[in-house]
This record gives sequence, structure tokens and C-alpha cells, in this order.
Amino acid sequence: MPAFDLDTFAEDGILREATVRAAFASLNWEQYRGKTVHIRGCGKAMIPTWAYLMAAAHLAQVAKKITFGEDRSPMLIFVPEEFAKQIESKVSVDSSKKQ
Repeated sequence: MPAFDLDTFAEDGILREATVRAAFASLNWEQYRGKTVHIRGCGKAMIPTWAYLMAAAHLAQVAKKITFGEDRSPMLIFVPEEFAKQIESKVSVDSSKKQ
């Protein structure tokens, strides 16, 4: 699973909005198409909330799923609607088998 590390956009340990916006505008988001992407929640730099939201918004356009947090315990934070429907139908089929 590819990791998206916001530390890489920090300058001297600080994320500046203008710098992040420019970097995100030139980033090849297609490299994440159809993949589960993990946004690392811990790092060396102090990451403001807006940076995580911007990253998730861009990734949501291409990623299969998005997780967030520490590498050893990622939390699922985004599943596209089409994929969510597949999950729901599988869960309902599995539930009906138990009855």
C-alpha cells in the first residue's frame, strides 16, 4: 500500500499552505489510481489539519480506499461510493447466510 507522507512537503519542519497547494497542483495523482493509499498521521513536522484534508480530497478522486494513522494501525477513512455498495452487498449476503 503506497504511503502519502505530508512531511515531504515541509520546509524547515513547517507546512506552508501556498507551498503545499503548489506541490499538490503539480503532483501526479494518477500514481494512486485504484490503489489503497495510507496517509501517515505521525511524522517529524507538525501537520495542520487542513493539509490532511487537502490530501484526502485529492486522493479521493483516484484512490480505491484511503487509510489514515500510524503504519501499524491504519484506519479506513474513505471508500468510493461504488466500492462501498459492493461492500454493503457482500455484508448483506453474508448476514443472510447466517440466518
